[in-house]
Amino acid sequence: MMYKVSLIVPIYGVERYIRQFAESALGQTYDDMQFVFVNDGTKDRSMEILQELIDEKYSSLKSRIVIINKENGGLPSARKAGLDVAEGEYILFADSDDWLDTDAVMKVMARAEETDADLIYFDLVKEYGGGKVSYKREREYTAETKEDYIINIFNYKSHGYTVTKCFRKRLYTENTIFFPKYGMHEDIYLMSQIIFYARSLAHLPEALYHYRKDNPDAMCAQDRRRRHRDSDVNLMDLYMNYRENLEDSPIENVAGGIMMRAGWHSILHGFGFFEEYPFLAGDICKAELSIRYRVPLPMQLIVKTYSFFRNICRR
Repeated sequence: MMYKVSLIVPIYGVERYIRQFAESALGQTYDDMQFVFVNDGTKDRSMEILQELIDEKYSSLKSRIVIINKENGGLPSARKAGLDVAEGEYILFADSDDWLDTDAVMKVMARAEETDADLIYFDLVKEYGGGKVSYKREREYTAETKEDYIINIFNYKSHGYTVTKCFRKRLYTENTIFFPKYGMHEDIYLMSQIIFYARSLAHLPEALYHYRKDNPDAMCAQDRRRRHRDSDVNLMDLYMNYRENLEDSPIENVAGGIMMRAGWHSILHGFGFFEEYPFLAGDICKAELSIRYRVPLPMQLIVKTYSFFRNICRR
């Protein structure tokens, strides 16, 4: 590898924020790093602002900067495009409407050197604007408890954020890693697989990443019903990738929760998932009830009962 770490940054519609982010990224105190900016077909001046900043203030870094221009395909495809060309031993993602502490990469890589971990995860600050912030502390996990880590990510008891995980690129190149179609919960989709294949985990208990929550164009600000559907379709796609070989797979312990959630939202919102996935009712009937699923037990019972009668009617 040419660099110790590659920072991959998708860019779309962030002209109001790109300068602050780029200053925080290009101004990092760590030297052995590559910057991969992925222009996901943005229609605003984001790329012009970035290029102007590089030319005016960071021209000395040009040999370490890669800019990829692609048609708009959404956040997952942009991250994959960057990942495919990254030359770092480690991979770090960031979103271009957020920002990093200036010494964030230095601290993360110091932790990597200290532990030789496949994956280093750290804390973040949610920035709501007007000085209102929320510090999100992560739980402590090891390779021996990574199954609990994955379960807790799906239950929102731990943070699935891609931007707070730094991992060895070989976890991606040496294993079959699937990418989602939509952006909603793409981080859970991707990181559950990366965490599963990591042979060692290390926590850095510092909030190094600033996650902007006051961007009205961000995905989390979209219509709730649409977000539910996009998330369910993504996670059902992840389930289908492993459905025939669930044992010892990244989602072995969360597959039931994925199905219960899709079933419940289909009933609640009329998504039609039982028609879209003809196997869903039968698979839900076989799944066990669990207090560790995101869907509460009473709702799981409703989904189970609905699936049972639907299965009976199909015969």
